[in-house]
Amino acid sequence: MTRYSALSTDASSAPSSAGDDDLPFGQRAIKLTSNLCFSFFVLAVLVVTVVAVTYQPPDPWLTSSAALTVSLSSTLPNSTFHPDDSVLPTGEDLVPLNASLIPVNSTQQSSSSPDVKDSDFEGSVKDCDEDSAVNCSDPRVLNAVKAFNVKAFTRRSIVFLSYEKPVPGGKQGECDVAWRFRNRKEKSWRRYKDYRRFRLTHGENCTLEITWVGKFRSGTNAAKSPKNPPKSRNSNPSPSIQTNTDSEINDTIPIVGSESEFKKGKYLYYTRGGDYCKSMNQFIWSFLCGLGEAQFLNRTFVIDLNICLSGAYNPFYGKDEEGKDFRFYFDFEHLKESAKVVEESEFLRDWRKWDKTTKNKNKKNNKNNDKISVRKVPTYKMTPMQLKKDKSTIIWRQFDGPEPENYWYRVCEGSSAKYIQRPWQAIWKSKHLMNIVSQIAGKMEWDFDAVHVVRGWKAQNKILWPNLDSDTSPGNLVEKLSKVIKPRRNLYVATNEPFYNHFDKLRSHFKVHLLEDYKEMWGENSEWFNETMILNGGKKVDFDGYMRVAVDTEVLYRAKTQIETFNNLTMDCKDGVNTC
Repeated sequence: MTRYSALSTDASSAPSSAGDDDLPFGQRAIKLTSNLCFSFFVLAVLVVTVVAVTYQPPDPWLTSSAALTVSLSSTLPNSTFHPDDSVLPTGEDLVPLNASLIPVNSTQQSSSSPDVKDSDFEGSVKDCDEDSAVNCSDPRVLNAVKAFNVKAFTRRSIVFLSYEKPVPGGKQGECDVAWRFRNRKEKSWRRYKDYRRFRLTHGENCTLEITWVGKFRSGTNAAKSPKNPPKSRNSNPSPSIQTNTDSEINDTIPIVGSESEFKKGKYLYYTRGGDYCKSMNQFIWSFLCGLGEAQFLNRTFVIDLNICLSGAYNPFYGKDEEGKDFRFYFDFEHLKESAKVVEESEFLRDWRKWDKTTKNKNKKNNKNNDKISVRKVPTYKMTPMQLKKDKSTIIWRQFDGPEPENYWYRVCEGSSAKYIQRPWQAIWKSKHLMNIVSQIAGKMEWDFDAVHVVRGWKAQNKILWPNLDSDTSPGNLVEKLSKVIKPRRNLYVATNEPFYNHFDKLRSHFKVHLLEDYKEMWGENSEWFNETMILNGGKKVDFDGYMRVAVDTEVLYRAKTQIETFNNLTMDCKDGVNTC
């Protein structure tokens, strides 16, 4: 002990090199090791700091827990790539709501559904006689309904925005009341409508009490016919088409207007490329590339509303379907509010019209000015940065090469990826489809759990997904779901399983709901049927496979408990063996 104390004293007074020489070999080895470890630690901290400063996060589509692919940019060029379209998130699922984009009337009242006040009930009398009939014009009726709704539905993520005047229901003492609401789980400002039947009686102290409430949209007397049905792009709606539509949807096509307005504008025009008839994932990835370039160049993007639906979404037919309308699947009104766009047929018609007019004027006056200038870009290798200062009225990107050289998204690859930001917030699912989602969730009173069961062609491929078929069999589903969902709960099954009876074993444990249980919502008497028929020039529109997956996805997102196939039901990897 005395020796080590002396060494310690000498080390504190002598130079460090001398002290190190006097230390035993073991202590010197320990000291050298600790110095090396500390150096490695400092180096690691420095590397992490540099990465954190220079790292740019990828698009929210790819980082979402419900993302469709790990990297669309790396997998889409592969011709053997099979997109996972079992879940289809869009902007309202991925990007938080931007308050600056919310319309003025979206969170309060609108002209189509004004919020009523006590002063709106002119001439109404508060009758406190317990033996008298309930008068639906009594302002206490609406107050009772509001109080009931707040108590019953606020915890279910429902926000009530505006109410309409109550009207008499089917029997004495019943009143039908309509209101507009939004769901907190949806990152959008969109409003939905409900109308219910209430049975009321006189209570104590001149109050009204609600004794019974009907189901979702049971108050049919409060359902108003729309004032402004959606307009068709091609023709006026047929007189035979019913007017059962959502009056708040604005699918009208913007018009450029005069010749001077057209010439003042700057446009980015993409011709049809190899993305046509590919999966919707690839369509959105490429479409947002073009829209992002247009925003980078501060130009109006020319959009073709005619899209081709891949045959992968219709396994019974297996054929690509051309002539589908963009507005069947996506919210065109929101797109117009989020970005500068013009419809292709309108654009080409105006272009030909004003170009011809300009040429005639120049020929008549022997001049060659004021013409519509066009810059043709034959390859994606011409980057957006090179076109930034171009003054042409129209930049015309052409995609005439072989695949994958003719894919739109190639424009946003390489160095362009640092400058082009895909505007994910601009793409929402169609309000026509979202109304169906709202109705299904409303039928379950917004109080349900959901399971996403992926089967179809993946369950048949035992090489890439060896356990999926067995893990999602009826018996295994009962065993696994019974551990996480309470008995007799509403259970919505979002699935691509073609056989309806595959989930019959679940019915003895839960109140099972499948999309097919709600097919009246796209039947001939539905809002969706009439709205899409009008958009399609009076022709019937099929409720196709992509629409089914889109609705399934959004109902799944509104569930209290969400159970995923590849996270909860099976140990198989989502994209096949050894891809986890």
